[in-house]
Amino acid sequence: METPRLINSYRPYWAKRFGTAPVLPMTRAEMDARGWDSCDIILVTGDAYIDHPSFGMALVGRLLEAQGFRVGIIAQPDWLSADAFKTLGKPNLYFGVTAGNMDSMVNRYTADRKIRSDDAYTPNAEAGKRPDRAVLVYSQRCREAYADVPLVIGSIEASLRRIAHYDYWSDKVRRSILVDSKADILLYGNAERALVELSHRIARGDKIADITDIRGTAFLRKRIPEGWDEIASTNLDRPGKVDVHVDPYEMKMGAGSSCETDDKIDAKPALPEGVSAIQIVRKPKADRSKQVVRLPAYEEVIKDPVLYAHASRVLHLEANPGNARALVQRHGDREVWLNPPPIPLTTKEMDYVYDLPYARKPHPVYQDARIPAWEMIRFSVNIMRGCFGGCTFCSITEHEGRIIQSRSEESILNEIVEIRDKVEGFTGIISDLGGPTANMYRMACKSEKIEQSCRKLSCVYPGICENLNTDHSALIQLYRKARNIKGVKKILVGSGLRYDLAVTSPEYVKELVQHHVGGYLKIAPEHSEENVLSKMMKPGMGAYDKFKEMFERFSKEAGKQQYLIPYFIAAHPGTTDEDMLNLALWLKKYDFKLDQVQTFTPTPMAMATAMYHSGKNPLRKVTADSEAVPIPKAGGVRRLHKAFIRYHDPNNWPMLREALKKMGRADLIGNGKKHLVPAFQPIVPAVNKSRRPEMNGRALVAKKTPVKKTPFKQTPFKQKQTTR
Repeated sequence: METPRLINSYRPYWAKRFGTAPVLPMTRAEMDARGWDSCDIILVTGDAYIDHPSFGMALVGRLLEAQGFRVGIIAQPDWLSADAFKTLGKPNLYFGVTAGNMDSMVNRYTADRKIRSDDAYTPNAEAGKRPDRAVLVYSQRCREAYADVPLVIGSIEASLRRIAHYDYWSDKVRRSILVDSKADILLYGNAERALVELSHRIARGDKIADITDIRGTAFLRKRIPEGWDEIASTNLDRPGKVDVHVDPYEMKMGAGSSCETDDKIDAKPALPEGVSAIQIVRKPKADRSKQVVRLPAYEEVIKDPVLYAHASRVLHLEANPGNARALVQRHGDREVWLNPPPIPLTTKEMDYVYDLPYARKPHPVYQDARIPAWEMIRFSVNIMRGCFGGCTFCSITEHEGRIIQSRSEESILNEIVEIRDKVEGFTGIISDLGGPTANMYRMACKSEKIEQSCRKLSCVYPGICENLNTDHSALIQLYRKARNIKGVKKILVGSGLRYDLAVTSPEYVKELVQHHVGGYLKIAPEHSEENVLSKMMKPGMGAYDKFKEMFERFSKEAGKQQYLIPYFIAAHPGTTDEDMLNLALWLKKYDFKLDQVQTFTPTPMAMATAMYHSGKNPLRKVTADSEAVPIPKAGGVRRLHKAFIRYHDPNNWPMLREALKKMGRADLIGNGKKHLVPAFQPIVPAVNKSRRPEMNGRALVAKKTPVKKTPFKQTPFKQKQTTR
């Protein structure tokens, strides 16, 4: 893996003289106040503009500003015409377009394809402030506004749709977003390195069509350039080390052979008279930097789900920046070309990005409007990026990569001090000190050489890799220093915890449980059944049980009553009705009554999505005869699976009774402790409409006839719904 240029080593663009803006401008008046006649780069986003590093446009905007560029923001524009895209004038270099921190379809629709009633990234949570497939719509309007301005797309919606992909909301395979958006270039993954390089090249006069060598970029071309060695993806084998094929003409020395001297090595056996030796000329070792792997074409994957699953598998195998090759996929008469993934940022570069002068608040244009996403992360600190868990339903690995990128301890502690001194409403509590996974800080492969050659899909499945350093000491030290900062009362860990890693360090679990849990700690077993967990690439319940024992023991030692919040997924590929029944029985056994349940949502590029669409398992070599995966697709089946997790809800009892009878498990219907659902439905009194409307039926009945109260045990938490 080549040594990249540091993102803070570029000579600043000439506009650096304008200095740092309090917030990046969203209006011409703000530009005028800064003395700008134009913007060099205009960023278009589907989110409200909040000047905080947790929001992509703020981070990208401040990074480009630090490089000397004048950056304007167009946030949540009216997409019905091009007028809103002209408000800041014509950008000198390019438009940068994203849908925001979330895929616009995931943001707007539930797992049942119903429209959500709110949007956490919009002032006052107002729904409908961004279009479906926002990157496509915004790109079209940018072209209408200024057709000759280069168009760059990025962030998670573009990143996860960079090749032909299954789209759950239209239930079909769609073309690469590059083709449909007509963008000049796509930046995928964490794109700081690519963005800085691209911006400086355009600024010095390079044509964007000629910029084809930057890692982490995708673009369209007509043909494969000369000098490249094309490899058919169908020739690639399983992940891991690929054994060299035996050369039948090569004479290998036996165990007793000697190779001590050059003379012995060069000695050639005498040949009979008239017999000549055939000299074998071996081809030099291929240069991986000049190899491109051809994925099945768009026209092939839309017809053959097996080829779609195969393409998904190959893309994931070519995801390690240390050994990944370029990928190409034909769409009609054009090739979608993907350069290898970006090289992760160093700790110094991470510090550079997060130490930029963020205002740490929404743009003043929003005044006192409440923005839920801002409220949630207002007092949180992101300490790292990436995830090597490889969960098949999650898009973090596909977007951020498996290599953990960590900030320095000093940078993190300085941000806590800045929150204390700068953010209004701080009461002394840091709501989260974490990242995609709370406890992967500074974890990496023990060998850089092994890391660069590895092709495994996960470092912790089916078990923790022996080459993975699972030392939690740096994180423990960070926790201790953070909570000792003057003015800080409590440091909470709100990010999801990888408990199979945590149990390798009892000291970490003790530190976490006794000092950084605010009564509840969320973890994600996702399921109880091994065959489902194997499709998720999640650990078995043994690790959960071990962590639960530690959690309860250390809580008791501290004299605290604390609870685990487990997350589960309904209707994941590979799940049968029997699997969901067994999960329901497990929940009942431990008296878990979950308020909200996440039903599996097939997001673009996730391996579980490939399972959902193809019915094949891309975790293994995919062929027409390879393992078939049961897929709960029908709406009734998905609702049933969700109902099993919410077995305690009376509204689900009729459905569950019918299902249990069909499954031959009517023995679970009854009023005893061993039963899952009661035999009879409770009577719900009708509302007396002649009375005051705010009084419900139960209140009216209670007034007429006293109802005997039956004591019951209630689980002391409510599970929050998350988007995976």
